[in-house]
Amino acid sequence: EIKHGRISQLAFLGQITTRAGYHLPGDIDSAGDSFDSFPNGFAAIGGPDSIPGAGTGQILFFIGFLELLVMKDSANGAEPGDFVGDFRNGALDFGWDTFDEETQLSKRAIELNNGRAAMMGILG
Repeated sequence: EIKHGRISQLAFLGQITTRAGYHLPGDIDSAGDSFDSFPNGFAAIGGPDSIPGAGTGQILFFIGFLELLVMKDSANGAEPGDFVGDFRNGALDFGWDTFDEETQLSKRAIELNNGRAAMMGILG
């Protein structure tokens, strides 16, 4: 639920950003189609002006690869009892270990609730 909540939060922000008119610069393919030449939202996947099927297949394959092989709860040497989704590689340290147990539980609950709201928001 943590992982899908975080992904939904990113998806929701992406939806808001593209609907506001901000798109990545450059071309999406070698044919010269720009990112802003495709519609927003679900129409980009299945509409008349949608991304070609090969491009959609590449996106789905990449998501499946990440889901099955990279974003595992046991990744990065997680110990039994570790909270899934925590950064374990030491690259980012926002002082998590300095919080007491009650504050950690509160922040985890806030993240879960925000993720749940994003999951509902991205569904429409």
